[in-house]
Amino acid sequence: MKLDRALLLHLGLLAALLAFHVAAPAYHHTNIARIMVLAIYAMGYNIAFGYTGLLSLGHALFFGAGLYAAGLLAYHADGTAATGLIAGLAAGGLVAFALGLFALRTAGVAFMIVTLMFAQAGYLTVLYFGSYTRGDEGIVIPKAGRMLGSLDLSDDNTRYLVAFALFAAALLVNLWLARSPRGRIMVAMRENEERSRMLGYNPFTVKLAALTISGLYSGLSGAAYALMFGYAGASLASVQYSILPLLYVLLGGAGTVIGPFLGALLMFYLIDYASSVTDAHQFVTGAALVLLILFAPKGILGTLRERGLRWLP
Repeated sequence: MKLDRALLLHLGLLAALLAFHVAAPAYHHTNIARIMVLAIYAMGYNIAFGYTGLLSLGHALFFGAGLYAAGLLAYHADGTAATGLIAGLAAGGLVAFALGLFALRTAGVAFMIVTLMFAQAGYLTVLYFGSYTRGDEGIVIPKAGRMLGSLDLSDDNTRYLVAFALFAAALLVNLWLARSPRGRIMVAMRENEERSRMLGYNPFTVKLAALTISGLYSGLSGAAYALMFGYAGASLASVQYSILPLLYVLLGGAGTVIGPFLGALLMFYLIDYASSVTDAHQFVTGAALVLLILFAPKGILGTLRERGLRWLP
């Protein structure tokens, strides 16, 4: 029986994260929980960009849809965490599908601009309906809305384990997708759209499916972020939150399953460390990204795959 190195690598990462739950200091324990939630968001972005070649600047719209679906449900309708996660997942997917129907009629720079405009429209909508969303002030989600059955998501240990469970499910589904025929079609569409069309695949439907799956991931991440950390605010739906997953994916390696997590981990701690030693932390982050582009333009795992680890999915 052939050893499945890729599966063992991903299971090893999950085992390490589970062990970290026991051994980590409180500060890093909370940080890793946050990183796992954001890594789900980055995985969603990677499905659209890394695997299908859709460079979007509108993913904050999907993240924000999930964030506010869960937050508004908990705040105004006394919803539970379970209904919030389901609502966030559905909202992200539906918004991505609707946006794709319009945006995928364009390509390249035009696609970037259209997605950016939709994301900005979503952000302004949150501000306009401030009487419901509380705008920049944001919604503080009540404790009752953060209960997942008998599990209290405001508890550090529970939050970590639920974040781990969601991340593990998202990672394994992403691994399955990347290795499935559908994943191969997405990569073929990224590499040569015209040749894929000649083989009988419809670029519009393949890209729409990829964008919708990406939206499901992003919406789930947004809902989980709101419920686990008890807050949904307009800043989390701003264009900045379209740039962050792009940076995570570029740093970790576009088109690799673990790359988004690695990128989120390194970027989070780079910003965290730089902020503790200088006010110019954005300069430090920018310099790191410039070095990355110069010496590892395919990201860390993308470069390793190119230089020998061909089996990395």
